[in-house]
Amino acid sequence: MTAAAEFVAAPVANCAVLPDGVRGQDPDSARPGLLVNAPHRTEPVTMTEQIRRVLVRSLDDIALEEVSAPVPGDDELLVRTTVVGVCGSDTHAAAGHHPFIDLPYRPGHEAVGVVAAAGKGAEDFAPGDRVIIEPNLYCGRCPQCRSGRYNICQELKVFGCQTPGAMTDLFAIPADRVHRVPDGMTDIEAALVEPLATPVHAVAKAGDLTGCTVVVLGAGPIGLLVLAAARHAGAAKIAVTDLLPGKRDRALRLGADTALPADATDLADQTREALGGPVDVVFDCVAREQSMAQAIDLVTKGGTIIVVGVGAAGTTPIRLDLVQDREIRIEGTLMYTGDDYRTAMSLIAAGAVDTAEIVTATYPLEDAAEAFAASVDPEQVKVLVTVDGP
Repeated sequence: MTAAAEFVAAPVANCAVLPDGVRGQDPDSARPGLLVNAPHRTEPVTMTEQIRRVLVRSLDDIALEEVSAPVPGDDELLVRTTVVGVCGSDTHAAAGHHPFIDLPYRPGHEAVGVVAAAGKGAEDFAPGDRVIIEPNLYCGRCPQCRSGRYNICQELKVFGCQTPGAMTDLFAIPADRVHRVPDGMTDIEAALVEPLATPVHAVAKAGDLTGCTVVVLGAGPIGLLVLAAARHAGAAKIAVTDLLPGKRDRALRLGADTALPADATDLADQTREALGGPVDVVFDCVAREQSMAQAIDLVTKGGTIIVVGVGAAGTTPIRLDLVQDREIRIEGTLMYTGDDYRTAMSLIAAGAVDTAEIVTATYPLEDAAEAFAASVDPEQVKVLVTVDGP
């Protein structure tokens, strides 16, 4: 970033000068002030010198901090948050259990917002544009990035995980990390694009599912969205497992052919009977020792296991003798690329996801601590935080 950066802002009279701010992924970098006005939905909104931002020190210590409003650098957008989701990764991190997110951190990677201003080089966007962020911040230089697999960049950081995120009034982010919200899509629907993109990517990793039998281990938000993505990809029969009856009932309402107790001692037999034969693909959305053991027991010879959930740090014992003897393919999946985002948007636009079943609670930004507490409740699916400006 240089002091000579130019910006595009809404040319209206109701404006204020922003103070020195910070770049979204570099909170220590200062920039000169910027004259902007940011429409929030359809009404013009005056920028303020200070904004609110959620700081997570632990599950029991989540608070709003007041910081200087950010200023976009070259190729960046200043975005006013409207809706941001609380992810399972967020609650794991807050509990100190996420292997790749250190405390304290500033969350918000499932975000929808409105462009407030555009830096030089980001003029394809204009104030008032509604956008969804794609939070993977990649280097663009490593072999993975050059091959198009930037979701596994060697230097990958995730906006809102390793950098300050969008659970705030305003944030700055590179313009190539956002997608426009399709016409006719609500903010609540748009907030599900990022969570759905991960299952879309996982399903694509499994290969052609046409006519396949599938098991989804775990009926949390990701598991339920894997169900939707797998069905759209042509899976013939899908079973979902979970410990909680309420979650199993929800999976049935969302189109699972059967939903079984995850702790059933004869789970493999029940599953094969329900699906009418062996299981071609297992999506492990729990990623613990027990779920991996179940996946290996469930999947047919020559079948595929896709690890979707974030595993605990350390070792996870598995039956390598069975993996070898049965030629089982076990593959991890991380995040998504732009193609997965576009597919997710098309699925939501087509009504493939029942938003009312997935979004179970919303809280305003000032109640972020309550939103995190609700997200830990196993009966909840997706909890959203709404932001209405400072």
